[in-house]
Amino acid sequence: MMSKLPNRRVFLAGLGATTVLSACGNGVGTNNGAKIDARVDSTRNYLFSRYPGTADLEAKSAGVLYMPLVTKAGFGVGGSYGRGALRIDNATVDYYAALQANFGLQIGAQQYAHALFFMTPASLRDFRTSTGWSVGADAEYALNDNAGNLSAETLTALAPVIAVIFGQAGLILGATLEGTKYNRIIP
Repeated sequence: MMSKLPNRRVFLAGLGATTVLSACGNGVGTNNGAKIDARVDSTRNYLFSRYPGTADLEAKSAGVLYMPLVTKAGFGVGGSYGRGALRIDNATVDYYAALQANFGLQIGAQQYAHALFFMTPASLRDFRTSTGWSVGADAEYALNDNAGNLSAETLTALAPVIAVIFGQAGLILGATLEGTKYNRIIP
């Protein structure tokens, strides 16, 4: 009669899987949240000094998602990834990852920062309660004039979400948030 005990291969595979999964920490006990907050503080200060109108947007908003560094790369198939923090009254309430995948004529890489200003409590609630929220048609992109100021239309806009993309550096032109999915993370 054959034994029903697992063989060595099954045992070793299980041991290997356990080792790999144990290396994927859940972030508990790390200072990743502090690192993200420090980057958000720096990004927020840069944004307000470079585009003073954004301070008015933040004051009028229900909350702001700051993504200090998003890296985008592509060669036919591309994608982007970044981490940031949602702040309400300039206090971090959640951390988020932004992930985008795309196909098409593209080659190169770039890094940029962006901020999503949730101008209504409803838009902020929808963002916080969704799984895999993405920028939709109800978002308006803020445009800056040649002097680095936000246009008057942006400051008086009635859009529930206003997106500001800034600090672009790299070889892919025309950063966009279309197709970007935002998910809550534990840093």
